[in-house]
Amino acid sequence: MTALLQQGQYHSPAWALLCLCCWVTSGLAQEPDSGFELFMEDFEITQAQAPLCFGVRDITEPRALAICDALYLRENVKARELADSWLRAQPDHPRAQFALAEVLLSVEANRPRALFHLKQAESLTNYSSLGRALASGYLEWHYLTLSQLSYVHQLMGDQIAALEYLGKLESIYGQDVESFRGWPLIKLKEYEAARTSANLVLQNSDDERARARAWNTLCAVELAGLRPRESLAACDKAIDEDEDINAARNDFDTVYLTNASEVSLSLLKMDEAEAFLDRASKYPNPESVANPWVYKLFITMNQGRFDEARQALDRMLMWREDQVPVVGVMNRAEHLLAAAIFLVLAGYGEEAARLTTTALNEPDRNGSFSADDEQKDALAALINMVAYETAYQSALESSSSLGFVDRSRTRIAATGLRISAWRAERRAASLFAESELMLNRLRPYAPLDVHIPEWIEPELIGLMGTGISESLLEQALAQGAFALNEGYYHAYATEIALLRGRFEDTLRRGQLALDLLPQQEVLLRARLQTRMAQAYWQTRRFTEALSLYGEAMQLDPGIIRRLALAIPVRFRDDGTDLARDIVRSLGHSPRFRQDANGFLLEVRSNPDLSACLYGIDEKTLGCYALDPTQNQNGSPLNALMVDGLHQQLFTPGYDISEAQVALLLGTSVIMSAQQERNRLRDGTSVLQ
Repeated sequence: MTALLQQGQYHSPAWALLCLCCWVTSGLAQEPDSGFELFMEDFEITQAQAPLCFGVRDITEPRALAICDALYLRENVKARELADSWLRAQPDHPRAQFALAEVLLSVEANRPRALFHLKQAESLTNYSSLGRALASGYLEWHYLTLSQLSYVHQLMGDQIAALEYLGKLESIYGQDVESFRGWPLIKLKEYEAARTSANLVLQNSDDERARARAWNTLCAVELAGLRPRESLAACDKAIDEDEDINAARNDFDTVYLTNASEVSLSLLKMDEAEAFLDRASKYPNPESVANPWVYKLFITMNQGRFDEARQALDRMLMWREDQVPVVGVMNRAEHLLAAAIFLVLAGYGEEAARLTTTALNEPDRNGSFSADDEQKDALAALINMVAYETAYQSALESSSSLGFVDRSRTRIAATGLRISAWRAERRAASLFAESELMLNRLRPYAPLDVHIPEWIEPELIGLMGTGISESLLEQALAQGAFALNEGYYHAYATEIALLRGRFEDTLRRGQLALDLLPQQEVLLRARLQTRMAQAYWQTRRFTEALSLYGEAMQLDPGIIRRLALAIPVRFRDDGTDLARDIVRSLGHSPRFRQDANGFLLEVRSNPDLSACLYGIDEKTLGCYALDPTQNQNGSPLNALMVDGLHQQLFTPGYDISEAQVALLLGTSVIMSAQQERNRLRDGTSVLQ
């Protein structure tokens, strides 16, 4: 304890395992920067500094130093073996319990077991005063145990316990922990208490890190209170109290830049939000829970920039692979859901359903986020529903080329997907049933909540029912949720009007939304155009309907499938048997319905085997051509043409293998998935 006592009086300890406050998408989040934060401002060290071990310079226990050396050299198996051996030899020593807990947490990210051993260490060092802790000879281990208990409880969602342990650190050791109270208070939705706590820090502390945490607390509080201008100022100061957010020195602040992006997005400054993410992604930060590529993926998907979204997914996985284990566990569900949404967009419903099911079964996997468990589960259930419905529609499409008996069997078998979609729908409806949660969701890019893409959120209307949704929509409007842009309000109103069969109101609301929405909302605009096209068709304005159908399909090829719609077409073939057979098969597809006023869908077998969909004025909406000589596996040409045309018209056109899905799930023990990871690191895209 030389460092603490060399000035002849007690000062605050030189170490503390306390997490640093920061927020990231799906709301804002807190994370540990490196596991331990050193508080050195209260004393000077006149002797040569010893190496850090568990964040402490005063540890001399040989077993502890050996474990720390192994951790430093990334010899994780050795560290675990040493910790296990120590605990077997000295089960009643708090330092052995703490050492194993630290290995379990930092190396294996096994928070429940780490918590168990921390509780054991606490029971062996249950001191109520500084004097007792000093007399025991275990003062540093007691302090570290309390600090780590606060941290682990926070990560596992028990914010009350986290606050209680902060209180113990303050009462026993005189440690100033006020700046660390903000995050647990926000998780508890005690926003006024969090604001008071942050203001106390700003009034009484000169410590730069503490003040940054306080500004972050105020940032989140103002965002929760629908005061975007105030939150922007607070979040800027969290990055740099001098408000010089553009300074190059801030490029290394991954989390703070991600927070700035979140704030900009909540203000509908899309370009500014993306610029912050680009800065945040320059320098990998393995210990940061913020992965800027997740949010880059959301932005590029929203804007229909499919190739860039695919690249963002690749970079997201690369970043994830470099994160330390405890961080990887924290944000695993977030990565699963982001990847699942991309798979839905790409038309891979069953694969997306696997990812969302895994996310639903992930306990305690969002302790670093301001969004609570219910929000994470609600999003996972919603995407799970959309994924299963997409898979069901894809199965119906694939059965189109089969004969009557086989087609019937296939469609009966596919009803399992529809049942799964219905079950996910009911689960999502129950999770979204809370009015406060729904009101928050209606706000565009709602901060402190999980990310539901704006082009998926209208699904909530059908989920909750038009009556409830309309009432909540008006409440949200009155509360100022759409103050920055009422186009989002009209987008929801468009959905409600169509579901109620009010077609003229659908057209009016839809046009208002298209006029007001940011141009970057490409996929949401495509959904609106599709809904307006349905209304135009119902009112027999066929030209306007076809025009909007065509525009929507160009912006978002998957919109027709995701909405389970059939576009009107009139078939034409060149008179050959093969072309007629393909036309008959396409007639069984759920994506097409025959109508004399519809698009022209033409199939030719001579000179090339091709199928093309033409819009108004003979504009080509999409073509698929097949060279029969390239059919190496002998598959029926009819089936190849049907599947190929659906892929061409109703997906962005990315092929995803089982090994690549395994990589998304994180099952790196599978050799094929390991090969995909190697390809990824070599610069080859995960999605071809």
